[in-house]
Amino acid sequence: MLDQIDFQILNILQENGRTKRNVIAEKVGLSLPSLSERMKKLEERGLIEGYYAKLNKQGFGYDIVSFVSVVMDSSKNYPNLTENAQRHPNVLECHAVLGEGSHILKIAVKNTQALEKLLATIQSWPGVRRTITHFVLSTTKETTKINVE
Repeated sequence: MLDQIDFQILNILQENGRTKRNVIAEKVGLSLPSLSERMKKLEERGLIEGYYAKLNKQGFGYDIVSFVSVVMDSSKNYPNLTENAQRHPNVLECHAVLGEGSHILKIAVKNTQALEKLLATIQSWPGVRRTITHFVLSTTKETTKINVE
């Protein structure tokens, strides 16, 4: 069971994963050892999966983000698709879905030539019958934060 202090800790970390433990401890009214123990338990339970920096894709020249629906010929090839998606550095996310296609990939590339090359690569993966690409023009919201309470 999570309590109000756990929720406060999680919300603080979602807002800024680099918040120092002593600052979090002060905000939630715990000693530093008590806070560290709570955070360790949250990590062990898998509720905190990691701490990372969110980089600006455009700052690194990744000007194109697309969502690619993948239509497979058979579910027996799903493991190949997910393995290839995991290994490819331009695939940011891979989701199994219902609807048109079996999976949606979120990809980031530097230009249209790179997009064309990546689509050809994805289409060459075993079992991929076709792809449907949705080109992102702009993004008004993108977050990893969830409502934990």
